[in-house]
Amino acid sequence: MDRSGDARLVLLLLFMSHMTTALEVPLDLPQPPTITHQSPKDYIVDPRENIVIYCEAKGKPHPSFSWTRNGTHFDIEKDPKVIMKPHTGTLVIDISGGEKTEAYEGIYQCAAHNQLGTAVSSHIHIRQSRSPLWSKERFSPIVAQKGQSLVLHCRPPAGLPPPIVFWMDNNFQRLPQSRRVSQGLNGDLYFSNVQMEDSRNNYICYARFPHTQTIQQKQPISVHVTEHKPIEERAPVFMVPSGSLSSELVLRGETLEMECIADGLPTPAVSWSKRSGEIPSARASFLNYNKTLRITDVSEADAGEYQCRATNTHGSVHHTYRVTVRAAPYWISAPKNLVLAPLETGAISCLAGGNPKPTIHWSVNGLPINDAPKDPSRRVENDTIIFSAVQTGSSAVYQCNATNQYGDLLYNAFVNVLAEPPRVLTPSDKVYQVIVNKPALLECVSFGSPVPTITWFKDSRSSMLDGDPYVFHDSGALEIPVSQGSNSGKYTCVARNNLGISENHVYLEVKEPTRILRPPEYRVVQRNADVLFECKVKHDPSLVPTVSWRRDNGELPYDERFRVEADSLTISDVSESDAGVYTCMVNTTLDQDSASAQLTVVEQPDAPTDLELTDPGARSVQLTWTPGDEHNSPTKKFLIQYEDALHQSGVWLNLTEVPGSRTTAHLKLSPYVHYSFRVLALNDVGYSRPSRASRQYRTSPAAPDENPSEVKGHGTEHNNLVITWKPLTPLQANGPGLQYKVMWRQQEVEQDWSFVTVANVSRFVVSGTPTFVPYELKVQAINDYGHAPKPSAVIGHSGEDFPSAAPEAVQVLVLNSTEAEVSWTHVPQRSVRGRLQGYRVHYRRERSLHRHNSHHAEQRSKTFSTGSSSGRLTDLQPYSLYSLHITALSGRGEGPASNTHRFQTPEGVPGAPASLRVSAADPESVLLEWSPPHQRNGRLTGYTLRYHAVSSSSDAGELQELELPANHSSVFLHSLQHSTRYRFSLSARTARGSGPPLTQETLTVLDRAGGAPAFGNLSWSVSGAGALISWQYWGPDTHLYVEYMIDNNGTDWLRERVNGSQLHLLRALQAGRLYRVRLLARDHGSSIHQSEELLVLVPALVSPQVDIATQGWFIGLMSAIALLILILLIICFIKRNKGGKYPVKEKEDAHGDPEIQPMKEDDMTFGEYSDEDHKPLKGSRTPSSGSVKRADSDDSLVDYTDSGDTQFNEDGSFIGQYSGLQSAHHSPQPSPSTAFNSLV
Repeated sequence: MDRSGDARLVLLLLFMSHMTTALEVPLDLPQPPTITHQSPKDYIVDPRENIVIYCEAKGKPHPSFSWTRNGTHFDIEKDPKVIMKPHTGTLVIDISGGEKTEAYEGIYQCAAHNQLGTAVSSHIHIRQSRSPLWSKERFSPIVAQKGQSLVLHCRPPAGLPPPIVFWMDNNFQRLPQSRRVSQGLNGDLYFSNVQMEDSRNNYICYARFPHTQTIQQKQPISVHVTEHKPIEERAPVFMVPSGSLSSELVLRGETLEMECIADGLPTPAVSWSKRSGEIPSARASFLNYNKTLRITDVSEADAGEYQCRATNTHGSVHHTYRVTVRAAPYWISAPKNLVLAPLETGAISCLAGGNPKPTIHWSVNGLPINDAPKDPSRRVENDTIIFSAVQTGSSAVYQCNATNQYGDLLYNAFVNVLAEPPRVLTPSDKVYQVIVNKPALLECVSFGSPVPTITWFKDSRSSMLDGDPYVFHDSGALEIPVSQGSNSGKYTCVARNNLGISENHVYLEVKEPTRILRPPEYRVVQRNADVLFECKVKHDPSLVPTVSWRRDNGELPYDERFRVEADSLTISDVSESDAGVYTCMVNTTLDQDSASAQLTVVEQPDAPTDLELTDPGARSVQLTWTPGDEHNSPTKKFLIQYEDALHQSGVWLNLTEVPGSRTTAHLKLSPYVHYSFRVLALNDVGYSRPSRASRQYRTSPAAPDENPSEVKGHGTEHNNLVITWKPLTPLQANGPGLQYKVMWRQQEVEQDWSFVTVANVSRFVVSGTPTFVPYELKVQAINDYGHAPKPSAVIGHSGEDFPSAAPEAVQVLVLNSTEAEVSWTHVPQRSVRGRLQGYRVHYRRERSLHRHNSHHAEQRSKTFSTGSSSGRLTDLQPYSLYSLHITALSGRGEGPASNTHRFQTPEGVPGAPASLRVSAADPESVLLEWSPPHQRNGRLTGYTLRYHAVSSSSDAGELQELELPANHSSVFLHSLQHSTRYRFSLSARTARGSGPPLTQETLTVLDRAGGAPAFGNLSWSVSGAGALISWQYWGPDTHLYVEYMIDNNGTDWLRERVNGSQLHLLRALQAGRLYRVRLLARDHGSSIHQSEELLVLVPALVSPQVDIATQGWFIGLMSAIALLILILLIICFIKRNKGGKYPVKEKEDAHGDPEIQPMKEDDMTFGEYSDEDHKPLKGSRTPSSGSVKRADSDDSLVDYTDSGDTQFNEDGSFIGQYSGLQSAHHSPQPSPSTAFNSLV
């Protein structure tokens, strides 16, 4: 075969190898061993614990295990301290008996064997962790000049792994570090320049060994800083590293650390840069106050030159790190297990990277491939083994070992030669659920040898799925990139090879997405209010959503104020701590959605503080303050208030406002005020509490700055002038002794001013003035410090008088029946004696011209303007006699009346008839009766009657009109249609025309000749509830009533309305009475039908027998007898006890029993005897058995009991009723108190 053919074969085999990467051999089939778990390659163990070296593997048959140590066979059986765990290769080395761990250090390798091959683990280097002690050494105190640099060396003992170093004092407090003082990577403590505060005697370096969790400390170092000579500043010099260039070698994937610590005064600042490149910001960090540069997960791109620069005010210095990156071997493509059918072809590749490039070594079943038995079906091509026409016995495990000077890699891959028909490993009938428009991946994990081909079908096997919208993966999975509802259904995957076929069914359900339709919205609420966040969710009906809420990406507080419901979150009594971002999260098993909203809690701002007065002036001062917390609502303005302790103590008044952005105000003040100021802040919620009052600021008195306002002059009598004004406020007075100088003079008559000085009042009356003449007026303010500015004059008038003349030439022109025009001549101006306010017409209806309506109406008046000489009266009554007179009107009142003038109004149209009554006379006739109008407004000339039949749909009947004489009040209408509703309209008329009509409707009577009677089948029955009347009614739709009366009693008929039924129960009938009952049908007050009468007899009730036990007199008698018996029993009891002492008590008094209790001082009762029921007497002794020995006394109360078991105390006192003990077979006679309770 030529080289081009070999190349094509290699590419083909690589492709086939790639195709087999997803194959997983089922555990029930034969397969070579595979290492599944092993200890790390560099394994540091704790010497205090047993050594456990892990090695686990799988295979069919299950593998056996063996170990090598330092390249030779490790015979576990010979060492009783080493055991291997069952079914694994894991070694446990027991060192609890005092064995040293060092004896088991070395390089271990595990091998797993079965019939098909051998897999080996990586080399595991076992080393014991070490934490050696610090060497004993003493340090002399270090004396350093202030400003010099200093290094305190740590030099910790070498350990495995290396220790972690830190500096603390003897109180185990970490020493403070800064840009001036810091710890280097080697553990030393560097001072760029020492200061006086660096003096201490307890600089201690600690080393912590992480594997054994032990801490060791160095001997304390003492540092004393002196200041004997002047400090000289200097440019930076590197303390670490030395020189200007350093080299660093770092392996790919490890962490690179470089540091630069400089000496200098002032303390230098350190910065970093990379030549011809940038420092990788995502993986780089600057530590130790920028003195250390750390780069994690180093790659080849991080190689190059890095420069650190230290700078202060006196100069700079730099150092270059030349970084070289090398790489231990790493996998580009690790070998994959290969499953081949007999006679198939395949390949295993081992692609590894590294710097320098690693060397690849192949082994088979743990032996170098060159030393292994020859297999004609394999051929090694550098990093690839090619297999062709494999046989059943060619199964084996191959090891690829990639090595270079920085490390090695080992990987196992087996070749398993099998002939197996296909099997689908994906569970049958698995249901996949996916959200619409999301990708769906239907698995079809299969195994077979040769590798089976996979085909897919949907719903039925009629056509194979191919092309869009489906994507077929090498693993056999079917992908639908954008799922739609139409993709739901049953899918079948079929696996085939030359040995057979296998299929599996899965199901796809495409669900609607979960969406938040109504998300929570931004809320601004006041403190202590309630807030509601909505979260309305739409989801697929088959999915159950779970709604949860979070605040600021954390859990909600466990607080009953937070109430979570199905689609909302309610927070009650909100506080400031509740502010934040609230997120509604909706989760289903397939998807989720979330929405957030901000909650801002606002409240009134806090009160301003720190009020200060500056820049004092005679009439001004500067006020400054510090704003309080705004509580999330910006301050809109500040309100400044003041209190005048001199004039209005305790009253705060508004002075001025300033914008919320300012915290100072220049206040304009008034003289003679004792000011105190306070400030309130306003935001959208409201005003804050007032601030504390400022210190008092007093202004000096001064003359008034202004005069009273609203100066006016008017008269209250015809010969006076009342001068009024608005007084100055205490703030406007500007000083003590406020008075007013009131000045007046008659306009254009008097030259000199009359004046008077009055106290702090608001009016002054000038008497003896002419009637209604103009005056010039002034009012000037005065206090003890001077006059206000000269006031300007105002015009006022003295008092007015009544007009002295009446209007003349009064005439009336009647326009129509309700209007008339009145005219007059003006009165002379001199007769007005004041301001003319107008003319007033007084008119009165004296009577109606109709003889039937002559009542009088009240007098009315109408006022017309000053310039009018005529006016209209528009509210007159027709056909009436009126009288009127006119007066002139001034500010004081009305003048004399003019001569009275009379006039008549003509006829008008009449009002509507006073009443209209329609009654049915027979089935074709009705009777109409009416009353004349109340307002005839003239002589009636007759009536007009219009009528027509109406229906429920429209006015369908022909309109009939009838003229009737004025002296008629009724009319019969004949030839009407029976059982028909008619509308009647009646209007009165005069010579001027017809008035408004009065309308009524009625229904003509049902034609009895054309049908059966209206009522029939009348019957009655009587029960305890009353008399039940029943009937049948065939008449039109009317109102039905049941009427009844006592027979032969002469009383009126009583009526009850029937509510739309043909049954009615009369409940008010008296027993033993005979009643006449009838039914009535009425419509609009007119009788339509009446039934025949029924005679109903209500039987008399049998009188029940009286139970004497329920009578009041009997109960009272029994109560009196019981009370009398109770009184007798009490009297007997008192006499028997002779004042409350038993006879035994008298005997005790005679014998002087020492246990008798003295008399109590608090309630003057004997301690031995008590009147309380159910309690043993105080001082009595009862045996522990509960029995009491009966005393032999003739004076006991045994005779008053039914039992011989009555008990006594040891001293013979009676306790039978007080101890509560009773005989088991007898009940004691009740005491008087018990007897009383039983009676009551």
